[in-house]
Amino acid sequence: MSKLKEIYFAGGCFWGTEHFFSMVSGVIRTEAGYANSKIENPTYREVCTGETHAAETVKVVFEAKKISVNELIKLYMMTIEPTSRNRQGNDIGTQYRTGIYYSDPTLKSEIESALKPYREKYWDRFEVEVKPLENFYPAEDYHQEYLYKNPGGYCHINPQLFKVAKEWGANSKRREELRKRLTPEQYAVTQENATEPPFRNEYWDNHRKGIYVDITTGEPLFLSADKFDSGCGWPSFSKPVDDNAITMRRDMSHGMDRVEVRSSVGNAHLGHVFPDGPRESGGLRYCINSASLKFIPITDLPGTQYEYLLPYLE
Repeated sequence: MSKLKEIYFAGGCFWGTEHFFSMVSGVIRTEAGYANSKIENPTYREVCTGETHAAETVKVVFEAKKISVNELIKLYMMTIEPTSRNRQGNDIGTQYRTGIYYSDPTLKSEIESALKPYREKYWDRFEVEVKPLENFYPAEDYHQEYLYKNPGGYCHINPQLFKVAKEWGANSKRREELRKRLTPEQYAVTQENATEPPFRNEYWDNHRKGIYVDITTGEPLFLSADKFDSGCGWPSFSKPVDDNAITMRRDMSHGMDRVEVRSSVGNAHLGHVFPDGPRESGGLRYCINSASLKFIPITDLPGTQYEYLLPYLE
């Protein structure tokens, strides 16, 4: 076995965080506990008073050749609200603060490098502390593997993320394939939630008939018949080709409250949806990055798997 390393994640209630990381390929073991306590071996009741200043934390032991610190932090960031201080989900208190702790000083630079895009995204609203581990005390036995023992137990983490954790190894390989196949901008947009410049992208003023598919999977997403000129500098659509083709979730980044749009099959970041579209078409504006799309003209559709969409383009 290759060298094992350890990192500590405080992400709110440790039941969900422990369960989440225990599913990740490359993670050897996890343990729920209390980090950076002012007193030795605190009990759960003492930690809940807030007087110990301990954080509910999960020790993650991982095989460095199979999963990197950067990947672990990407996973961790999916499970928390990084702009919330001393609160995650319904849990409030200093014991529920977010933090990343390390016992090996050589990990500090890797942690900071992985967090750089998040710090740039949230600026002074970023509340995840990064500190050396002062101490770690395992939590009581009933806290260990709590959600395995109590499948219906409370958890502040979106249950859909447990599937992401289980499939991370396969998805990591897929992302490496995408990195080779896509342009740097396409990869940054679809995999890292970047935004391309307005008016300087491929399809913002494309008026040809055809369909727009997910650049990562070829999944049909939008029709030219539903495209309109919104003046925003990005391709705008009044609706997707099918409601099941996209998923939507709340996005609180950059000090804004928006609704992010992702492709269902590829889980690629596409853009955002706003309630300022044409009223006669439903009132929505799907503002989409060109870099997340591939345009297929109507003349290329016959004889392909997209042929069934031809009637909707005439």
